[in-house]
Amino acid sequence: MTVLIKGAGVAGLAAAFELSRRGIAVEVIDTAENVGAGASSYAGGMIAPYCEREAAGEAVLTLGLSAADWWEEAVPGEVFRRGTLVIAAGRDSGELDRFAARTRGYEWVGGNTIGELEPDLAGRFERALFFPEEAHLDPRKAMDGLYTALVERGVRFHLGSPDLPSDTSFSAVVECTGAAAIATTTGLRGVRGEMLFLETSEISVSRPVRLLHPRHPLYIVPRDNHRFMVGATMIETDDDGPITARSVMEFLNAAYAVHPAFGEARVVEMGVGVRPAFADNLPRVLDRDDGFAIAGMYRHGFLLAPAMARQLAEKLCGAEHPPFSPNPPFRQGATQ
Repeated sequence: MTVLIKGAGVAGLAAAFELSRRGIAVEVIDTAENVGAGASSYAGGMIAPYCEREAAGEAVLTLGLSAADWWEEAVPGEVFRRGTLVIAAGRDSGELDRFAARTRGYEWVGGNTIGELEPDLAGRFERALFFPEEAHLDPRKAMDGLYTALVERGVRFHLGSPDLPSDTSFSAVVECTGAAAIATTTGLRGVRGEMLFLETSEISVSRPVRLLHPRHPLYIVPRDNHRFMVGATMIETDDDGPITARSVMEFLNAAYAVHPAFGEARVVEMGVGVRPAFADNLPRVLDRDDGFAIAGMYRHGFLLAPAMARQLAEKLCGAEHPPFSPNPPFRQGATQ
């Protein structure tokens, strides 16, 4: 059996890894020159099932609990298991109570413990929620590592290619084309996410920090070389145009509220990604005439891609499909 995966974002790469380790031959095609060229490259990389449960159904938690283990196996050394710290300004402290009421897996911590966890935040917040079992990774490094692992496993990549030779056939085709599927998949919509990369050596945090706010919540995720990923908006549109001035100002104001040192940080990158989502914001493995599709990853790409890949493998290993010739060329947009 040989399977073609369309799309080299997080959903496609996770599917390729899960299938290849079950002994299935896999080829991956994407019009982008590199893996993870779409929305996946702008992800926060937070493996935070308990925090995500606050605004989502129980399935986000149950499906995401094993994600950190999966990623550690796939890209050893790239997963940081340092938990998540959730904070709020004094006037917004009620947001912490609301957040806590909608999830679990946390510890209430006071100002002294906040300082022990993140010394640069000492004295700035009176209380917080700490989720010790959560983790994070750098999405770009993780996808590069996954690509290398897949090549070593014999997975063939066709990057920068709109199509394959007309005589190529596969046992099944798996669509993982991210936002490009919005136009062809019933019930799928676009949710725009914007982010910044800030660079400063004046502050250090070792884990994702989520700042709660009634209108403009944000998260700050540490990266290498004194960089921080700051995100992210959730705007109901499939517009993938440049980031707006309003969003930039909101991000910078919120980051400054976390620590004034961010006021002197350099803005080294801005990005926009459209995340495909169903009405319940949960992804699905869909049956197709020629195989399957993984669609609707929303903002849960790195958290739920492993579970979707396992579901796909279970369906595929128990299903038989006639060989499929991939013509005409597929339409590829932002990958998940």
